[in-house]
Amino acid sequence: MIKFGTSGWRGIIAKEFTYSNVAIVTQAIANLINEEFKKASVIIGYDTRFMSEDFAKTSAEILAGNGIKVLLCKRDTPTPVIAYDIIHSKLAGGINFTASHNPYKYNGLKYSPKWGGPALPETTQKIEKYCASIQSKDIKSISLDYGLKNKLIEMYNPRAAYIKRIKELVNFKALKKSKIKVAADVLHGTANDYLDALLDDAGISNATINKSRDTMFGGGAPEPSEKNLTELVHMVKQESYKLGFSTDGDADRFGIIDSDGAFITPNHVISILLYHLNKTRGWTGIAVKSVMTTHLIDKLAAKIGVDIMETPVGFKYIGDVMVNNPDKFIIGGEESGGLTIRGHVPEKDGILACLLMAEAVAMSKKSIAELLKDIKKLTGEVLTSRLNFYLPKETMDAFVDTLKTKTPDGILGMKVQKNITIDGHKFILDDNTWIGFRFSGTEPLVRVYAEADSQTKLNKLLKVGKAFVYGKRKAK
Repeated sequence: MIKFGTSGWRGIIAKEFTYSNVAIVTQAIANLINEEFKKASVIIGYDTRFMSEDFAKTSAEILAGNGIKVLLCKRDTPTPVIAYDIIHSKLAGGINFTASHNPYKYNGLKYSPKWGGPALPETTQKIEKYCASIQSKDIKSISLDYGLKNKLIEMYNPRAAYIKRIKELVNFKALKKSKIKVAADVLHGTANDYLDALLDDAGISNATINKSRDTMFGGGAPEPSEKNLTELVHMVKQESYKLGFSTDGDADRFGIIDSDGAFITPNHVISILLYHLNKTRGWTGIAVKSVMTTHLIDKLAAKIGVDIMETPVGFKYIGDVMVNNPDKFIIGGEESGGLTIRGHVPEKDGILACLLMAEAVAMSKKSIAELLKDIKKLTGEVLTSRLNFYLPKETMDAFVDTLKTKTPDGILGMKVQKNITIDGHKFILDDNTWIGFRFSGTEPLVRVYAEADSQTKLNKLLKVGKAFVYGKRKAK
């Protein structure tokens, strides 16, 4: 059974992610598009994973076989580039074959409708429903050669329009004046010749590593997390770079390193960029964040006259708010490492995030640590942490039941003021300290989030959170 998760459909290559299943999903998407459009064009891209380009070709043959014009990318392409081209070229939608930051054994399919953001649940549910009824005889396909010869399929490169747009969104004059040095690690992903090329165009002295295609991603996962960026951290510290940048496999997530080698969490990156955009562009309106993202953003927003909106986890919800509030939207972000800003795509863009951080440092003439210090003078201290717990089924079932029926009245002597349940459970306590519990949509995993104004309080919250997960319910 094919199910779409937080961001598309993913599976292990040759187990769930097979040619036959890709054919079924593509036929389902073709049915959906042909319901809405009499004449449609769709862009298809792919990342650097094993066989991604082959899956993309199969998908192109099926869409074209269903009378849909296909713009098939000539090379591996970032997800935000696909998103921008859908909007810029006024397409019916786009498909990117990628498993994003997941390990090398996975591949996936991200589908974006005509508005450019990740498909919302009402759309993916329709695709899933079609998938359940499609048989091999229902799949319409033509050969790639026939499609190219008859102009049903066009080999395509969306790079130039995207590069142009990034240069409109980022202050390249400030970057050129700054003369900062930057190191980057694209983790063998699609940001190669995008992030480094834009840094070159900005006149920034830079060195970029792991640009070659490696379908094994060095044996790990193309995730720009602290544990995966030790090589980049070493470069920044040893060679005195002002910043270190990284992006994941399809370049929609980011990783940021400060000049001292410190990994900057996405929570802090979003906060800094909200502060920067308000200060340098005078933007006001709403900042949008997923429910488990830091309240540092809330506290900063209150100080600078900006409203906050919380969404369930999944950038599609942030993108939906953005599309419906284009003039009020300032920035949207998730603690897992994605963001976008006003005037851009309703999709995560790790390349843009990196360049905006370079802009913030260049224009302020401060390190990231100094920018955070400025913010915390306004907000006070806010410390955040997250723990992951993989649970056996019986423990998971018991915990799910507990959250439904026996949620606590108090934690650490503080009263639970509010239980926010738009995605998991977030308990807001007396002094705006909070603890949250959220279940993964794809793994037997519980994530515990906690936030407080001191490390001691934060550690206690995490300890209580772990005990709560494993059935020790004395939370008061």
